[in-house]
Amino acid sequence: MKTNAELQKNVQDAIQWEPLLHSAEIGVTAKDGVVSLTGEVDHYAKKIEAENAAKKVVGVKILIENIIVKSPDSLSKTDNEIAHEILEAFKSNVFIPENMIKVIVENGQVTLEGEVQWDYQREIIKNAIHYLPGIKAIINNIKIQSEIIDVIKQKDIENAMKMNWLVYNSDIHIKVSGTTVTLTGTVNSWHQKEEADRIAWKTPGIQHVENWLFVDYEYSKNS
Repeated sequence: MKTNAELQKNVQDAIQWEPLLHSAEIGVTAKDGVVSLTGEVDHYAKKIEAENAAKKVVGVKILIENIIVKSPDSLSKTDNEIAHEILEAFKSNVFIPENMIKVIVENGQVTLEGEVQWDYQREIIKNAIHYLPGIKAIINNIKIQSEIIDVIKQKDIENAMKMNWLVYNSDIHIKVSGTTVTLTGTVNSWHQKEEADRIAWKTPGIQHVENWLFVDYEYSKNS
C-alpha cells in the first residue's frame, strides 16, 4: 500500500527517469489514485512521454493530464507546414494507407479522420507524427472498419489474455456482441488495463472495444 505522498514521488521519479524529460518541469499531484500532471513542454512527444510514464506507475487509477505544449520559435511551424510534413511522414511508411486518412490542422492541433482495417494501423498513424515539430495536440478519430466477417469468438480472446504474462492472472471478463468486445472486471494497474485493451483490439473482425476495467489499488489510511 502507498500513501498519496509516496504515489506522487513515484510518478515524479518515473517522469524524471525518462531521458526525454530530464529537464522538463512537470508538476504532479496525487490523491487516492487520481494523478494530475501540469506544466509546459516544448514538444508534443514530451507530453506523451510524461503521460505514458505516469500510467505505468503502480497505484495510478485515473490520470488527469493538463500539460501544455509551447514550441519555441525555432520549432514553430505554420499549419500548412505541419500538414505537409505529416503527409510526407505518411508517404514514407508502407503500413499507412494514406489515401484512407484525412488530416486537419488548426493552430497546431492535428485531427486524424478516416478508416483502417486494424487498430495497429491507427496506432502507427498516430505514432508516425509524434515527433514532428509544431504539433500541440493530436486527436485520433480514425475508425476501424474491418473487412473480416468471421464471427468473433470470446474464447479466442480469453486464450489470448491467458498467454500474456501481464494480464493472465487478472480478473478480466469478456463479452462479445457482434463486432464489439466489452471488458469488465479489475486489474492492478493502468498498464494492465491498456495491455488488455491492446490484446482485445487484435481480434480479427473487431471494430469497437469498450474497456470498463477498473484499476483496483488499496491506499494506506495514513495518506
